[in-house]
Amino acid sequence: MEKRHCLECSTELKGRSDQKFCSDYCRNTYNNKVDKETKNLIRNINNRLKKNYKILSELNTTGKIKVSRTKLYDKGFDFQLFTSIYNTKTGNTYFYIYNQGYLALENDLFLLIKKEL
Repeated sequence: MEKRHCLECSTELKGRSDQKFCSDYCRNTYNNKVDKETKNLIRNINNRLKKNYKILSELNTTGKIKVSRTKLYDKGFDFQLFTSIYNTKTGNTYFYIYNQGYLALENDLFLLIKKEL
């Protein structure tokens, strides 16, 4: 009969014929390595979304305010990341990061709004 080895540490396996790992530690370590790239990508995007949300929350304390593009850029706002888009019947496009939204206005101004949940 052919010997089986742990996929993580190559220790010889004893027991069930479908066993792939010698311990929970090896199973977790192996699976963490497999998912590492995907988890890092998701973690980085979530961190950038959180930063955007925090910036909008700090600037918009009243529920509705106008701010300049420069002010958003200076705080590190990333206009490429948002969680949803809302198009109005009048043709306006609101970009949302969770419940904090913004609308591009004239003269590099943005209307920040907070959607009540």
